[in-house]
Amino acid sequence: MRTNALALGLAAVLAFGCTDQTPTSTADSAPGPQLDASQRFSGWSTPTNLGATVNSAAIDFTPEISRDGLSLYFASTRPGGFGATDLWVSQRASVDAPWGAPVNLGPTINSAGPDAAPYLSRDGHRLFFASGRSGGFGSNDNWVSWRSDTKDDFAWEPPVNLGSQVNSPGFDAGATVRNPELYFSSDRASPSSPFGNLDIYLSLVGPGRTYGPAVLVAELSSSGNDLRPTLRFDALEIFLSSNRTGTLGADDIWVSTRQGKSKAWSTPVNLGTAINTAAQERMPALSKDGMTLYFASTRPGGSGSFDLWVAHRSLVTGQ
Repeated sequence: MRTNALALGLAAVLAFGCTDQTPTSTADSAPGPQLDASQRFSGWSTPTNLGATVNSAAIDFTPEISRDGLSLYFASTRPGGFGATDLWVSQRASVDAPWGAPVNLGPTINSAGPDAAPYLSRDGHRLFFASGRSGGFGSNDNWVSWRSDTKDDFAWEPPVNLGSQVNSPGFDAGATVRNPELYFSSDRASPSSPFGNLDIYLSLVGPGRTYGPAVLVAELSSSGNDLRPTLRFDALEIFLSSNRTGTLGADDIWVSTRQGKSKAWSTPVNLGTAINTAAQERMPALSKDGMTLYFASTRPGGSGSFDLWVAHRSLVTGQ
């Protein structure tokens, strides 16, 4: 039986993290920037709070940045929404300009239930997100919306459910896509305990943008809650948040790598005190160039609730 989305309300907030009927694009499978064999990433900079223009006294979480870095999508419980949590967007004129006041994405995207965990396809035409709206298979499902104009953050068409191959009677959320792979979090193995034992699952995207049956990614999952995966442009690095053994606080951000798309993921490694604290760090999102990490945290220096924070890294060329 479908769980009432409004009854889940803030529980869904704390947990976040068919055929797509939109035109097929190869952008999500096209090669991204290529890393030279001698290049490595530096460590992460000290995270900074995105400030009072973006953050609020409410819960602000599950960030997502557009490929050009000019639109920041996220979910929030702030006033002015349509349901338990809504999707909002903040815009800026350039990557060096300050963020503008967030604007609600409106009733085409938002519903009376929880709407969160946005993910923008690399070509900018598709917005994947999680929703507890009617018409789904479980407490929360993965949905996708299409827009023709990739510069218009308010041109999204009515969303389409990703279907029963991806979604389940449980909680499904936090999609990240690099064709042919779609990763997300789900508690389908324990649907009688909502938001407990969230694991990472993978669905393969087929011809005509069909979605294959979701399978557990055991090497990324644990006995804790593992959620909101986010892929680097070459699909060789994946970040997620988890309260697994080894966590410094209530929840931390972890990273795993692999040697190729056909290879297994390494055991996730805690990002350490550069990013994580004794507070909660959750729901990471990586910029399209892999250099900027956005996430939600309850650490000191914020509103006291979940705020959005950002950290940066750079490429380092070996000698």
